[in-house]
Amino acid sequence: MRNWVLPEYIEDILPAEAQRIESMRREILDLLLVHGYQLVAPPMLEFVESLTSGSGSDMNLRMFKVVDQLSGKMMGLRADITPQTARIDAHLLNCEGITRLCYAGSVLQTVPTGLTSTREPLQIGAEIYGHVGLESDLEIQRLMLQILAISEIDKVHLDLGHVAVFRGLIRGAKIPANIEAGLFSAIQAKDIPTIQDLCSEFDKNINKKIGQALMLLPKLYGDKNILAKARKFLPNYPEITKGLDELEVVAAELKVPAGTLAFDLSDLRGYHYHNGMVFSAYANNHPNAIALGGRYDDIGKVFGRARPATGFSIDLRELSRIKQPLDPCPKGILAPYRKNDKALEKKIARLRKNGKIVVVKLPMHGRGKDTYNCDKKLILKDNAWEIINI
Repeated sequence: MRNWVLPEYIEDILPAEAQRIESMRREILDLLLVHGYQLVAPPMLEFVESLTSGSGSDMNLRMFKVVDQLSGKMMGLRADITPQTARIDAHLLNCEGITRLCYAGSVLQTVPTGLTSTREPLQIGAEIYGHVGLESDLEIQRLMLQILAISEIDKVHLDLGHVAVFRGLIRGAKIPANIEAGLFSAIQAKDIPTIQDLCSEFDKNINKKIGQALMLLPKLYGDKNILAKARKFLPNYPEITKGLDELEVVAAELKVPAGTLAFDLSDLRGYHYHNGMVFSAYANNHPNAIALGGRYDDIGKVFGRARPATGFSIDLRELSRIKQPLDPCPKGILAPYRKNDKALEKKIARLRKNGKIVVVKLPMHGRGKDTYNCDKKLILKDNAWEIINI
């Protein structure tokens, strides 16, 4: 193996894609800015305790770790920027009211989240801290859909779930933690036979009605009629009722432009992290979710201030590859190298100020316009510099 070969699921971003990603990043951050979201830029490296706050073992398994040579403590390369924004809100900004934050930066993950995913996503997202109502959930979801629209995603499929449904069954039936862990994995995989086996094996802890409800969860996927079915067959626990009420409100108020909306009550993504509504956005013919989000109240508790929170994140690298063909690098204007030619220098400066790409051809270099990626050039005609096609 050559020493320049990159690790699996780690790759370079070449000029055309890098240009597209950067253009999308700027456009998205500008949109977030006019909606009142303030940009933060947390460090790539932090102590592990900060990066795993409120996320249980999920984040710990996804994180690369190193030993800090100065303190001797364990540090982690962030696998998600959300815990860092929670720390900034709770510990540094320390505002009493609502705080809106946004971010954009690379994260590193020990394993990819999908077969076609990278282990180095370029994550961009937004978070609202300090508001507990559905209004902030709807704001975040609408903002995410608007971002996908300006990113030229023609059709979006949005899945909504609520972790309170599964959590309500667990708490209402007082199911022990060891059984809960097995049920969690089986429901995530929609593995109904395993759910049935677990319910049968621990029938002293899970009565028949709860067992039937747990086996029903993987089947509760579809349009808003699924919510009516859930109300009919799931236990009338307050936590479950509240979760279904919230999903119904969103179904009535949220419109997915040129797309579809569905509900998945077995979506337990981030179960140890989220505590309310969760959502995933998909594009046509693309296997991985292009945007993820949900509510995660009390994450700032470890930093001394528990705050309600909701937000979303998008991988810009996934987003940039959906619309094909990929935009080529923009063409430039080739200018000659002329020492102390003030008129030429002023012409080049004006063009660049107006956003044009001007490449100066260095002396003693061979011919070939492909080297410069230019389709026009500057020529001197009648003592004035003019642009002509190559």
